[in-house]
Amino acid sequence: MQKIVIDPVTRVEGHLRVEVTIDGGEVKEARSAGTLYRGFEEFLVGRQPIDAQRITQRVCGVCPTAHATASALALDQAFGCLDKLPENGRLLRNLILGANYLQSHILHFYHLAALDYVDVAQAADYDGSDPDLQSLRTFIARGTLAPFVPRYEGDYRLTKQQNTLLAGHYVEALRMRRLAHEMLCVFGGKMPHNVGIIPGGATEPPTVSKMEQVVMQLKRISEFIENVYIPDILAVAGAYPDHFALGKGYGKLLAYGVFELETPAPRAADRKRLFPPGLTDVALKYQPLDQEKISEDVKFSRYADSVAGKPLSALTKNVPDKEGAYSWLKAPRYDGGPREVGPLARMAVGYVAGSEEIRKEVDGLLSAAGLKPADLFGVLGRHACRALESRILARRMTEWALALDPKAPHRYDYESPETGTGAGLVDGPRGALGHWIDVKDGKIANYQLVVPTTWNASPRDANDQPGAIERALTGTRIKDASNPFEVVRIVRSFDPCLACAVHVMDAHKNEIGKYRVA
Repeated sequence: MQKIVIDPVTRVEGHLRVEVTIDGGEVKEARSAGTLYRGFEEFLVGRQPIDAQRITQRVCGVCPTAHATASALALDQAFGCLDKLPENGRLLRNLILGANYLQSHILHFYHLAALDYVDVAQAADYDGSDPDLQSLRTFIARGTLAPFVPRYEGDYRLTKQQNTLLAGHYVEALRMRRLAHEMLCVFGGKMPHNVGIIPGGATEPPTVSKMEQVVMQLKRISEFIENVYIPDILAVAGAYPDHFALGKGYGKLLAYGVFELETPAPRAADRKRLFPPGLTDVALKYQPLDQEKISEDVKFSRYADSVAGKPLSALTKNVPDKEGAYSWLKAPRYDGGPREVGPLARMAVGYVAGSEEIRKEVDGLLSAAGLKPADLFGVLGRHACRALESRILARRMTEWALALDPKAPHRYDYESPETGTGAGLVDGPRGALGHWIDVKDGKIANYQLVVPTTWNASPRDANDQPGAIERALTGTRIKDASNPFEVVRIVRSFDPCLACAVHVMDAHKNEIGKYRVA
């Protein structure tokens, strides 16, 4: 038996420690651990309910817009205005969140994951006229490759021409991300931590000039997705066909759904969304979502055992030295079992739920690559689903921008109640995100967050069931224990965000000490 510890895993958001035990070149056991404690669920208690919508965005500077949306939905329900959202309010929320989605997906592939497959250093001797590649060549000539390192070396299969092309796209993707941020600010005010999404709708009324601005920005981003992002995904898929099978986990997928297509219904499972809520698995059978089956386990988490159970069933209480615990992440479970969340889950659930739009995109990819639906349940399937989702979303966002009515209301004037409860279930770019609030005497009595990476990177539970990433790593063949690129490729395909996952601001002394190149 040999143990590999990667602490921290680089090119993910936050501090993630991954430990795998290998025997005969195969991973026999994996442990995923969040190594930081933060107190959001605790310091929200006693505040005004409306504060939650601002404070929870500070969970993460990469994912704040999803938290703004989930918190707004929870407050909508607690304030009794969930079914009173104006049409403009719904569309504006979709556009603000959608802009963050597009930025996040482009960020993940080009600036976090692609460097596992693209050898940027091959652009060092570029002698052409492309200004981006010339700039990159000059950057490399400094003699320091950061941020392209640290990295595990080897297994670069793209041709020199492909490597050079994708290296140039790395630079172009930076501009697309900036453009997506600017688009979010048109109606969201700023990024990160927008001020546009609020309970009852949105703060900024639409105008013709702002609508035109968003449509033009979407046109440029759509062209990038169509002509650069998707072809690059297919190029990587062509060079790494075995990575469709790499990193397959439980094959049990969960989505809360996202992007309202009509005024939100009281129950999350009844809401009509572009990407619908529900569950599926490798058998591709659809199962409706029942939010009452969502729970959290803390057997191997650094929290008091009383925290276990349904959200809002107990207040968060940390126990730094809890015996047997190895992570600051809780372990969310659905009907007692682990689930994978994220773009793969959204596309798969939409596919089996009968979305013609999603089925057309997925079937087109499968036909072009000669694959079956079950082939998408691994590393490259996760990457491909992000790209396809981006194309669907950019197209729909254009429709939403054009559907805005400058003469119609954009928010509902709510009243903050003395008592109330609410649940805001939505999908962020990285997967299923839930906010729960309990209001008593006009103040927050309890607030709980269950975030995407808490699902994916969770530790084991009381039934010794590994989390989704732990399961996806188990059984993986490692060619070289001193250069375990397979491990980080699997982990990064989930696009972890540990800042969100350890929401529950102070660092705690723990096991973070030795660092390894990742």
